[in-house]
Amino acid sequence: MAERAVSPVTGVVRWVVVDARSFDLQAEAVAFLASLRARGCSPNTERAYAGRVALYLSYCRMRRMDWRTPGFLDLAGLQRWLVEMPVPPRAGQVRPGPVRYRSRGTANVIMTVVGEFLRFGAAHGWVPTTTTALLSQPKLLRFTPPGFDSGESGQQHQVEAAAFRFKVTEPGYEDLSDEQIRDLIAVAPSARDRFLIALLACTGMRIGEALGLRRGDMHLLASSRVVGCGVEGPHVHVRRRMDNPNRALAKSRHHRFVPVTADLVALYTDYQYERDHIAEAAESEMVFVNLFRAPLGRAMSYPNAKEMFDRLARTVGYACRPHMLRHSAATRWLRDGVDRDVVQRLLGHVSPLSMERYRHVDDAEARAAVERVGSLTERP
Repeated sequence: MAERAVSPVTGVVRWVVVDARSFDLQAEAVAFLASLRARGCSPNTERAYAGRVALYLSYCRMRRMDWRTPGFLDLAGLQRWLVEMPVPPRAGQVRPGPVRYRSRGTANVIMTVVGEFLRFGAAHGWVPTTTTALLSQPKLLRFTPPGFDSGESGQQHQVEAAAFRFKVTEPGYEDLSDEQIRDLIAVAPSARDRFLIALLACTGMRIGEALGLRRGDMHLLASSRVVGCGVEGPHVHVRRRMDNPNRALAKSRHHRFVPVTADLVALYTDYQYERDHIAEAAESEMVFVNLFRAPLGRAMSYPNAKEMFDRLARTVGYACRPHMLRHSAATRWLRDGVDRDVVQRLLGHVSPLSMERYRHVDDAEARAAVERVGSLTERP
């Protein structure tokens, strides 16, 4: 099972995989998780990978098979088991809820982690190469994404694809209209929550980037030269830090700044006035802190932010998640004719291919296109 380990000396949190009976560390899994940390992966990624590796090892023990040498039928059986076996109830759940099953998309994610774990083991001599050879198979790309380099003679049209992967329908990306965003801000019960919603909608930040902001990142004056910043106008700096007390981590490793509006500056001022009434909050350099529940002044965490958006969703009657605000910002910029390179920089994407997901066609655009074609028949 996956367990959270806290250093008694430094207080640093790490994730490990332990034997559920003896609580001995599973050495290969712990080494795999350490490699994630060495690559700069976030603590949330480490936690998720720990749980998926532990699930794989548990399956192997249950089936009395060696995790190092699964055969083709063993891996295919794991893939099928993931979607057919009910998910155990959540920890602390008192009343029995409806039976839940993993989706095929979730099973694909778990199988991907299992493949990475086995390849890591092969690189260190723990897993035979005959095992890792089962994980992928050649695939001919009939359609390639924009910008894909297929080579001078198309030799790169054949790639290695995952052998154990369900075909799933792309769910698409949800965004919120401007009116829905205004409703969320209006019903938010505190200045902090209103500022967080507006910040995500205005800048397109990821929730981890927002929760990782520090006061020194907020350059909201007309000129920030007094603090050594040459960027003109109000803006916010997004930096990747590994030592945030709430373990919030910016996904992009590249520092960037995002301009903000005067309305957002006003909401931040309201939030600062609200925060100044909490003495414990004065000690924290983090922008978003607990103001209404203990421990007061502690940096706001991912679970707290999720709970906040869940409450808002129940109030307004429609889904609202932090990432939907990011999609909304990107979609709005593209519809307003902002250059794709500018949008890519604002969002912190390294590859231009990442921009493809944000261009949604709404009902109004589709109707306008059809009416434009229909008007051709009315011309003399």
